[in-house]
Amino acid sequence: MTPLARLAAALVTLAAALVWSPPAQAVGRVDNPYAGARPYVDPQWSARAAAEPGGGAVAGEPTAVWLDSIASVHGRNGRMGLRDHLDEALRQGADLVQLVLRNAPGRDCGWLSTNGELAADELPRYRAEFVDPIADVLADPAYAGLRVVVVVEPNSLPFLVTHVLPEADATARCEEVKANGAYVGAVGYALARLGAIGTTYSYLDIGHHGSLGWSYYREPFTALLLTTANTAGSTTADVHGFVANTANYSVLREEHITKSTIAGQPILQSRWVDWNPFIDELSYADAVRRHLVAAGFRAGAGVVVDTSRNGWGGPARPTGPGWELNVDTYVDGGRLDRRLRIGNWCNQVGAGLGEPPTASPAPDVDAYAWLKPPGVSDGASIPIPTGDESFNRMCDPTYTGWPDSTPDPTGARPDSPPAGQWDAGQFRDLLRNAHPPR
Repeated sequence: MTPLARLAAALVTLAAALVWSPPAQAVGRVDNPYAGARPYVDPQWSARAAAEPGGGAVAGEPTAVWLDSIASVHGRNGRMGLRDHLDEALRQGADLVQLVLRNAPGRDCGWLSTNGELAADELPRYRAEFVDPIADVLADPAYAGLRVVVVVEPNSLPFLVTHVLPEADATARCEEVKANGAYVGAVGYALARLGAIGTTYSYLDIGHHGSLGWSYYREPFTALLLTTANTAGSTTADVHGFVANTANYSVLREEHITKSTIAGQPILQSRWVDWNPFIDELSYADAVRRHLVAAGFRAGAGVVVDTSRNGWGGPARPTGPGWELNVDTYVDGGRLDRRLRIGNWCNQVGAGLGEPPTASPAPDVDAYAWLKPPGVSDGASIPIPTGDESFNRMCDPTYTGWPDSTPDPTGARPDSPPAGQWDAGQFRDLLRNAHPPR
């Protein structure tokens, strides 16, 4: 090689060295993973949102990636898998990815149908075919620069309190998964595997104020969370925080309900409040977080609140308190949450986008997050002979309640597609009813 050629080669090597940067290195966990982070925007959700009228106003918001089957981890039917999302996050320059793991054995035991792929006795498959591949991907050094928030199996542990005997809503499926330890074993194993990865932040579901707010649930649920956090190799140190209102509709603050008694009666007696000491999500999340920390969870544990569908804006939004004729007229006239009953959860009519994703919006609240991607259906409103999901009557607008109960409409939207599919009508309604407006 001539001296000139050697000089040219040296210059190329030097130039490469100047532009090369080493792989991102993992750092110790921070107290709030959302603080100062740039969250990942799912391009597939973003494209669907942008294609809707006015959707460009929110198409750039970060949403969570739901892993709800074994196939979803690897990608299926044109949808991105976990590694695809992480690679895209790096391409975007994001440093925070939000995941929801939702594939527990015997999933959805408290609902009128189950859409899970794993039977109640398939905990070994859950561990080996679902959690292990997720953990293996997240542990790849290529993703060491990403903070990964993981919501672990929402709507699982709460059902082991609200839908087991002697509760009136007890189901045989919830009794089964309580007896065989499927949910506890699944969540505990996920916490242990994810807790060994220094870039993950696991959050446990605490339901919402309309599911677990009543005082008699507090100690049984606390005991259940502690047991779960110390199962299958996990410890409470593997629980970074808690998550409330996942994929639900409970408002942050019922700002028009300020009086505790009307006409000499406590508002606790109203049909809507029904003796629940909490009337909104922030009061509930704060009280539960403090109670769980006192019981032994991490002192710095924060709460993430899903605000993707709890805005309840639009023309039906009350502008002041209800008439003070009695407790029901006062509460029903002023409440921002316009559901027909607090337990309704499927594709609710009148719902709107809530607060945009925000880090550290309130004391001990790590973030408002859009965990449920707006516009993604909760379930089909009519039976669809595709085999993709079991028909859940709570998604049927004509259904009037559990057998032998008084009529209690579901408040679900008509013409909704199966769970997980894009519902353009729902998205447009959420945008129209957003609060704050978009």
